[in-house]
Amino acid sequence: MEIKGQGSSVHIRSRPTVAISDYSVNQDIQYQDIVDEKQELLIDKAKSFSFKIDDIDATQSNIALMNELTQDAAYQMKIAIDTHVLGSVYADATNAISTLTMDKTNVIDWIIDAEVLLEENNIPTEDRWLVIPPKAAGYIQKSDLKDASITGDSQSIVRSNLNNGRLGKIGGMTLYVSNNLARSGNTFQCLAGHKSAVTFASQIVKVENLRLQTKFADAVRGMNVYGFKTLIPSGLVSMPATIS
Repeated sequence: MEIKGQGSSVHIRSRPTVAISDYSVNQDIQYQDIVDEKQELLIDKAKSFSFKIDDIDATQSNIALMNELTQDAAYQMKIAIDTHVLGSVYADATNAISTLTMDKTNVIDWIIDAEVLLEENNIPTEDRWLVIPPKAAGYIQKSDLKDASITGDSQSIVRSNLNNGRLGKIGGMTLYVSNNLARSGNTFQCLAGHKSAVTFASQIVKVENLRLQTKFADAVRGMNVYGFKTLIPSGLVSMPATIS
């Protein structure tokens, strides 16, 4: 999937729904025509970075300053885009749980309640996910689920490596930890859902190294274009949680 720039669009394939019919002995079977369903995703959003390094600073620096800053720009870009997406799509959810004042005694029930809502909407069991803030992950790690045998995972949630954001699995939900959820004070807009509920596409389309004309300085600038769209609102659950 190639994204040419802001304002372009990409076609996202959606899985068709297969109709189920009654059957009687010797009945002629009617075959459903399957259409390759596609959704158009508009790449209508963009974020950029730009910085310059004066020649004197570059000379005095004892690290490869330009490379370090370019890597940091990519990291900050990821945070900015995640914050935008997570801070937007939760409002599309047609399922919601009342705001919970969370502690380690009720966090698991809260997760199961979200899973029940997805089940009631006939959302597939595979590829369900939940995004929670770090403090919620701490409550889970302090709960009885620190015993790996309860979760069915190969290792305890306490030993999970959060470097990739994945905490573990509870029921049919894969838990991800993010510091980029929308929040108001101590209330976080946590979100559960299914892989098919939201589509997203992103690409860095430009990174340029420049020699500035009016200064003794080198500069770098870059642009990341992206788009996202909620396809199945019933496949999302809004789960606000107040965490002191």
